[in-house]
Amino acid sequence: MRTSWGELRVLDAHVHFFSHGFFTLLARQKDGLTLESMTSTLGWDMPPPEPERLARRWVEELDRHGVERAALIASLPGDEASVAAAVAAYPDRFFGYFMVNPCAQDASARCRSALASGLRGVCLFPAMHRYSLHDERVGPVLDVAASTPGAIVFIHCGVLSVGVRNRLGLPSPFDMRFSNPIDVHALALRYPGVTFVLPHFGAGYFREALMVCGLCPNVCLDTSSTNSWMRYNPRPLDLKAVFERALDVAGSRRLLFGTDSSFFPRGWNRAIFDAQAQALSSLGAGAADAEAVFGGNLARLLSGS
Repeated sequence: MRTSWGELRVLDAHVHFFSHGFFTLLARQKDGLTLESMTSTLGWDMPPPEPERLARRWVEELDRHGVERAALIASLPGDEASVAAAVAAYPDRFFGYFMVNPCAQDASARCRSALASGLRGVCLFPAMHRYSLHDERVGPVLDVAASTPGAIVFIHCGVLSVGVRNRLGLPSPFDMRFSNPIDVHALALRYPGVTFVLPHFGAGYFREALMVCGLCPNVCLDTSSTNSWMRYNPRPLDLKAVFERALDVAGSRRLLFGTDSSFFPRGWNRAIFDAQAQALSSLGAGAADAEAVFGGNLARLLSGS
């Protein structure tokens, strides 16, 4: 992609793969909810039943913007096969992540199967599924990740609001007691060989996310979304200041650019890239730092080097 730093290799570390399977799972959560009614309510394009066709649309979208690769997230437990099919169809364009609820009886087996299928990121959403990261049921899932070369663990902390659920009138009984990044500290120390990723700069727990990064070299920050959590900060905070502090504590090699893109027809959210590029540029970041943040780090992390 052409930028103020010259030609830049861009990889997106955070794209939700809203597949046909994802919407089918959502429809089961509310009486009367159908694929047709969701299309009408959301005004989005309903994806085709074949995940490979949705993957092809994402390839064309990434090509249009000059994005080399993206990490696709299966955004509900049980939809990992959709992302695995997308990755299998286009292994040079996608990395695959999947959501798992450690409280489920089959969590470890599901995690092992998903990683064996070629997926790379284990996504935990403690507030969504209402468990503590210190719960004994989390350990077996992390043991599976730790025993899989190249696997990473993505943990959503902080504010959690799922727009598609809100628009469809689906309940979101999330529990923020379980969303503090400080809980990641003990896990990162226990599993020093595993890379942990905190999306959205900690999503409101920025100070705490930085603390964990400062103490644990195996913790990275994902820069994705509009980062609207900044409005909760007691002092005025903008994206430039967030990047400045994150670079100071974590360094450029532990920041992973992401957009939090998810649905069509919007597609890849170019505005997120532009805002983050502007923030880094205004800090005087050099080409080497930009190359690391916008693609090099993700490529290095998921190549296992």
